[in-house]
Amino acid sequence: MFKGSLLSNSIICLSVLCSSLSATVVQAKPTIELLGEIQQGGLIVGKTSAENKVMLNDTRLPVTKQGNYVFGFSRDDNTQYQLVITEPDGSHTSKTITPKKREYKLQRIEGIKKSIMQPNPKAVARSKKDSKQIRAARKISSEITSFAKGFIPPINGTITGVYGSQRIYNGVPKRPHFGLDYAGKIGDPVKAPASGKILLWVPDMFYSGGTLIIDHGHGISSTMLHLSKSYVKKGDIVNQGEVIAAVGNSGRVTGPHLDWRINWFDVKIDPALVLKIPSLQ
Repeated sequence: MFKGSLLSNSIICLSVLCSSLSATVVQAKPTIELLGEIQQGGLIVGKTSAENKVMLNDTRLPVTKQGNYVFGFSRDDNTQYQLVITEPDGSHTSKTITPKKREYKLQRIEGIKKSIMQPNPKAVARSKKDSKQIRAARKISSEITSFAKGFIPPINGTITGVYGSQRIYNGVPKRPHFGLDYAGKIGDPVKAPASGKILLWVPDMFYSGGTLIIDHGHGISSTMLHLSKSYVKKGDIVNQGEVIAAVGNSGRVTGPHLDWRINWFDVKIDPALVLKIPSLQ
């Protein structure tokens, strides 16, 4: 009688314990792991389970087979975002994200001639055509996963221009600079900062001269400007560190250099911040 009661009580206790553990598993929420700086111009690479659904406000972010996803913030972005990760069983977790405000380098220049301030109609028409090609390339969202493997500088040169800087001529703000400028000589090798696929090569765009775009996957792309030549063509697959082009002074420039830019679709990202993100693979 005593032994039977003891066994019965043990079974009840185990049953309660199992029920408690089951409840804990059901109620567990997916964690949010993010790499990158949450500030204007920042790129964020996230890690989750491959089967999870990831939403940034109303935008669903694709997730790689390794569980990586990516998004970024523009130069002046002050939007409050809600990042929500949902597991197949419906459990979810969220994080409110607001990019930190940055201060940018401003240069004020007075006394510029009106003839210089007024754009040339032919130049405007040509630049619109060039911009259309660039926008089309940056709309592409492929399943390439190179964005999660880290980036390296495309050239071993001194940085002479930074992201976000802006010149103000005669009190009129001009378009901000959205890349990193590296000093170099004509012909200096330019390496792929990350692996990917060549989306565009145009040797003679009006403002940017020799212009090359690499797809790193999920809307992340690198753009190289003012090149003197390319060793690759549209559709080629390139590896990180591979020499793909040469420094030039093509387009509207005052001297040879490389202007490297990074985009998440049409969102312009600071390459200096991207270089700080470690590889997830």
